Amino acid sequence: MKVLPLLIATAITATPVIAEETRQLDAHEHGVGQLDIAIDGQQIAMELHAPGADIVGFEYAAESAKDLAAVDAAVAKLSAPLALFVLPEAAGCRIVEASAGLESDEEHEEHGDEHADEAGHTEFHAEYLLNCAEPSAITGINFAYFGSFPNVLEVEVQIITDTGATSFEVERDAPTLDLTGLF
Repeated sequence: MKVLPLLIATAITATPVIAEETRQLDAHEHGVGQLDIAIDGQQIAMELHAPGADIVGFEYAAESAKDLAAVDAAVAKLSAPLALFVLPEAAGCRIVEASAGLESDEEHEEHGDEHADEAGHTEFHAEYLLNCAEPSAITGINFAYFGSFPNVLEVEVQIITDTGATSFEVERDAPTLDLTGLF
């Protein structure tokens, strides 16, 4: 995705508050994911980071057929942003690009076999680019994401628009983010 990193990078460098909260693989909190959203005209770029334990129930490198299948199923779900983050139909949003994958820290490889039994950290990362005919119709986001991943408790959301940056916390027991008046 060429446009998405540019939109996110521009948004993050333009907003020091978000830059201060840059996530590192070894600094995640179980149960809590991060969703960054940048809105520029009709384009919406989204970037999601979630601990592996939240998405598939484990953080070690998947090796068994069962674990590999769980990762593949999670990547497939994460590759469908409009099924996870439901926007109002009136906004007329469609997916331009979507990608998802699993990232792991490099600690075990750098330290060799002596640390092989230590728990590593894995994190799912997804990037989305949407085009919405009527972005002003986005009055909220329903986080169906919680229904897809039962270990997720909260999502920290940062939204950047041409009017500024705003942050929210969306929790499992209140899965709708009200964006009325944001645009």
